[in-house]
Amino acid sequence: MSEHLKLAVLIGSTREQRYGGKVGHWFAREAGQFDVSVIDIAEIELPPLHPTEPTPATSALMRQLADADAFVVVTPEYNHSYPAHLKHAIDQANEEWHAKAIGFVSYGGVSGGLRAVEHLRQVFAELHAVTVRDAVSFHAVWEHFSGDAGPLNPDRSSGAAKTMLHQLKWWATALKEARSRLAYTVS
Repeated sequence: MSEHLKLAVLIGSTREQRYGGKVGHWFAREAGQFDVSVIDIAEIELPPLHPTEPTPATSALMRQLADADAFVVVTPEYNHSYPAHLKHAIDQANEEWHAKAIGFVSYGGVSGGLRAVEHLRQVFAELHAVTVRDAVSFHAVWEHFSGDAGPLNPDRSSGAAKTMLHQLKWWATALKEARSRLAYTVS
């Protein structure tokens, strides 16, 4: 498998003055070994109710997810978990997540978003996705990012990203090869 793997970076915060865009776009630049696309759920007009039939926005999201070989979810931690809008976006798809690798970049206060990541691991297990062990986490995120520049301590942040990306690439390669040999779902 010599071709570039396709990585979708999913920015999961929809709050005004969020750090999600800064963190997500920094990470997308770190992932140069992949063919990267950024999916910002703040820019998707998801329906307030889960529709019986996909809307144009949900159909577009599902196509982006289906096209990816792996994902990195960029999430803040709100009230010891991940944002509701992120869950709503994840739930718009099902088979698009199957047998694909997922990594996490989290941010927040004292916990750096790690409690949100632990909750998301359970969600993605139910969606038949494989989450990688190592994650990138920014504790007290406001101390790490200034303006639109990347992290103030790029060596440390890039080192964590490199470790997680290596694991993600390994799993994404293995799962892509497996999917090419045998369909994951039974039709």
